Amino acid sequence: MRDFTDDLRDLRRRLSEAHGYLRVDELKARVAELEIEVSRPDLWDDQDRAKKLNAEYANSKGDLDQYEVLSRDVEDVEVLHELAREVDDSSQEPDIESGISSVARRLDGLELRSLFTGEHDEVDCIVHINTKDGGVDAQDWSEILLRMYSRWAERRGFEVEVDDVSPGTEAGIMSAEFTIKGRYAYGLMTSERGTHRLVRISPFDNQGRRQTSFSAVQVWPVIDDPDVEINEADIRMEVFRASGAGGQHVNKTSSAVRLIHEPTGLVASSQEERSQLQNREKAMNRLRAMVASRIEEEHQAELDRIAGKQATVGWGSQIRSYVLQPYQMVKDLRTEIETSSVEGVLDGDIDEFMEGYLRWRRAGDES
Repeated sequence: MRDFTDDLRDLRRRLSEAHGYLRVDELKARVAELEIEVSRPDLWDDQDRAKKLNAEYANSKGDLDQYEVLSRDVEDVEVLHELAREVDDSSQEPDIESGISSVARRLDGLELRSLFTGEHDEVDCIVHINTKDGGVDAQDWSEILLRMYSRWAERRGFEVEVDDVSPGTEAGIMSAEFTIKGRYAYGLMTSERGTHRLVRISPFDNQGRRQTSFSAVQVWPVIDDPDVEINEADIRMEVFRASGAGGQHVNKTSSAVRLIHEPTGLVASSQEERSQLQNREKAMNRLRAMVASRIEEEHQAELDRIAGKQATVGWGSQIRSYVLQPYQMVKDLRTEIETSSVEGVLDGDIDEFMEGYLRWRRAGDES
């Protein structure tokens, strides 16, 4: 009869770590509080508050249930192992091995939570893609990135809301602004901040020459009621017609709104609502969140400078290369993670790069 003691001891250790990073004791208390709140008869008198409470309850209860199921499963495998060893019953080995593998696999997924150390990691995010060097090829590259993130979000069950797209001169797009809605959307998308480089044979070059294109990605958390004041005199507003997929007009009036914050150059847009006033309010809320996030980033950068911490690769820096010719490879320049499955990556299979970045970031924070 094979001895699985070391494997089980490792599962128990990982479960104990999960108890810590999930803050299970605090979680139990919070779930009890939320159960009372969401059962109140006047809950939906304030719809915004009700939605937030229900979302928090669902997430907290889900985390707690997952931990408790894993705890029971570890205990069940331990008991099965102990009984099988007592009677030297090797026929139980496949069930024990399967149970250990199942728990370990689910713990792998749960441990990703421990990598989200930022204050806003759990919230939705606003993403901007902007075309940089490379002409028409770069505009096409920006559109490819927009599709990549949309497919990634779809794989995870997240919602993508396209707020603004500026078409390219001949193909692709000049820029895009979109919101990704889902738990840990911002925490995951922080890995994508920076410049993305594409190397390929240009489909727009009659001589078939190799072209290098650059597009920049920026990400902000969607912060509810950010405590920041914006001077109206610092805002320039542009209006345009809202349009759907394929350029079909949602309405025939210029109801979509784009707000430019002149001091920072930050841009926020909205075209989801039917009225210009509603779109302006929505864009203004996004702009406040973006300005608040910029202030936080600058404050943290100053603290890091005072502490003498090495700056990490960030906005404006090349973070990842996508090579289609003369060979196929995607490589993250921060984590050194690479793959030859370029097609899969461009189809939204980027979790390995995101998780690798989060582990790299945590290692940097701990050093």
